[in-house]
Amino acid sequence: SSGVALHAPRPLPAEARCPVCGMHPARHPDWAAQAVFDDGATHFLDSPVELCLYLREVPRHATGRLASELRALYVTDTVAGAGHWLDARTAWYVLGSRVAGPMRNGNLPAFADRDAAEAFTRAQGGRVLAWAALDGPWLERLDARHVHGA
Repeated sequence: SSGVALHAPRPLPAEARCPVCGMHPARHPDWAAQAVFDDGATHFLDSPVELCLYLREVPRHATGRLASELRALYVTDTVAGAGHWLDARTAWYVLGSRVAGPMRNGNLPAFADRDAAEAFTRAQGGRVLAWAALDGPWLERLDARHVHGA
């Protein structure tokens, strides 16, 4: 009834809370991500890092849900900004740049194409990664829940 296709990205609600860190993604819309389940239910996340952490433990963050029920994953395009969603699985990411995410720690800015990500690394440092390379030991270092003692 919202006029949005079942697995399409949704507008970011002001009241949404990230199921991983508890923050409000709408306060940092240039970093937001979302996970859409087969029935259209959507979880909004603070950043690509929280999306990666969410995917490691979907049943923990989405009671009664399984990762196999996820149909779409979206991240915000760093170049275009808030409201410009990219398929998380085809986006390019920068790890280790000087740009801090919404929790004031390192993050994974997302880009529609590799050239844009490479240009970002020339200005801000870091290295470009594809989706398949995102689940690595470095993810724990970016998990701000441990930095803040949560």
